[in-house]
Amino acid sequence: MKDKTCLDAQDALRGVESGAAIFVGGFGGSGIPARLLAALLAKPGVRGLTLINNNAGAGETSFLALVASGRVSRIICSYPRMPGNDVIRERVQSGSLTVEVMPQGTLVERIRAAGAGLGPFFSPTGYGTPLAEGKETRIVGGRGYVLEEPLRADFAFVRAHRADRLGNLVYRRAQRNFGPVMCMAARTTIVEVDEILPCGALDPDAIVTPSLFVHRLLGSPQ
Repeated sequence: MKDKTCLDAQDALRGVESGAAIFVGGFGGSGIPARLLAALLAKPGVRGLTLINNNAGAGETSFLALVASGRVSRIICSYPRMPGNDVIRERVQSGSLTVEVMPQGTLVERIRAAGAGLGPFFSPTGYGTPLAEGKETRIVGGRGYVLEEPLRADFAFVRAHRADRLGNLVYRRAQRNFGPVMCMAARTTIVEVDEILPCGALDPDAIVTPSLFVHRLLGSPQ
C-alpha cells in the first residue's frame, strides 16, 4: 500500500509544468485549494496554464494572482464575474487571456463524462444560443441538442477535510462541490486536506472519493 503524503507543497506540485491544464475545485468560497494555488504561484517559470474552475476562483487571491502575473492563458468556467475578479476582465480585454464560459451543469457533466470514460454527449442546454456556435447540433423528438465533449485535465487541485495515507477522501459539507468528479477526470490528482489519518481510521461509509483517484496528499502545516 502506497503512502501518498507529500513532504511539502512543492513536492506535491512536482511535474506541474508550463502548458498544463488544471482542474481547480471550489464553489463560491468553499473548498478552494488555496495552499496548492499559492504553491503554484511560487513555482517559477510555469506559464501558459489553463485553469478549469466553476467561478474563476471566487476572488481567491492566489488564483487571481496567477492570472495577474500573466501565467494563465485560458480559463474554463461557468461564471467569471465574481466580485473582485476585475483582473480577469482586464486580461481578456488586453487579449492576453481567453475565457470559455459554459452553463454550470454542462461544465460538471463534461468533467463527469471524462472521468467515466464516456465520449461526447448531447445536451439541450445552450441550444439556439451563442454557446452552441461551432458545435454540432441535432433535433431529437422535436427538441434541440448541442454536442458537448468530455473535459479532461493534466492535474486536479482539490480540497478535502480528511484523508487516510492511501488517499481515501472525506469532504466537509459544501467543500465537496466539484472535487469528486475532478479527481476522476484528471491524470494526476493532488489534494490538500485538513487532516491525514492512519489507514483504517476513516469510516468506510463516509469516504466519497476512493484512493484509486488520488495520487498525492498535502497535509496542513504543522
